[in-house]
Amino acid sequence: MNKIDLNGRCAVVTGGAQGFGRAITERFVASGAKVAIWDHDIAFAERTAKEIGPEVTAFKVDVSDLAAVESARDATLKALGKIDILVNNAGIAGVNKPVWETDLEEWRKVLRINLDGPFICCKAIVPTMVKQNYGRIVNIASIAGKEGNPNAAHYSASKAGLIALTKSLGKELAGHEIAVNAITPAAAKTAIFDQMTQQHIDFMLSKIPKGRFVLVEELAAMAAWLASEDCAFSTGAVFDISGGRATY
Repeated sequence: MNKIDLNGRCAVVTGGAQGFGRAITERFVASGAKVAIWDHDIAFAERTAKEIGPEVTAFKVDVSDLAAVESARDATLKALGKIDILVNNAGIAGVNKPVWETDLEEWRKVLRINLDGPFICCKAIVPTMVKQNYGRIVNIASIAGKEGNPNAAHYSASKAGLIALTKSLGKELAGHEIAVNAITPAAAKTAIFDQMTQQHIDFMLSKIPKGRFVLVEELAAMAAWLASEDCAFSTGAVFDISGGRATY
């Protein structure tokens, strides 16, 4: 493990109880940060926090609810003193169906969590970062946001929107020592696979030249660098980690 310096930093990781979020939390703690896990499943989040160590605190949050996010922000600031890093990781895959068979509420649910959630979290936390003139925001998007996966239009559209949000916010905050970047991973073997058909999983694997799914630890390493002071000149950018699927 390469050493990345996050000593003295305080981070919020949404969806931090499992998968990418847990791996990111573990890497941040190993790098010296304190982490607030924001997750809708508080029992799971508290168990994860206990397993990782005293540097991690769990908060129950629905990221699509502005009032809930603002309350969690205030509680996190009280517990940690500041928020230097925000990782917008919470997300759902949704049901795999073609566009014309996708239920409207299913579409809205995926967009609500995957796109409204990061917008709301940024809306709530960015003012504190502007006030301290420092921050790092890392948005966990997806290769689907670049290429569009068949039978996953809602998920693909939400991640494409997150990429665009990253670019806009990065420009808006460029004068405040706040870097905003996105990561576009290929799929990883996490709990989100439980929401997908085997046919869809096989499709995703077939598109990856390296012939395997990304490891959560690999994505966490990239997130840790993007969350560090070393990432000082990259903002509004999209960092690929798709095993060669995307070369742009």
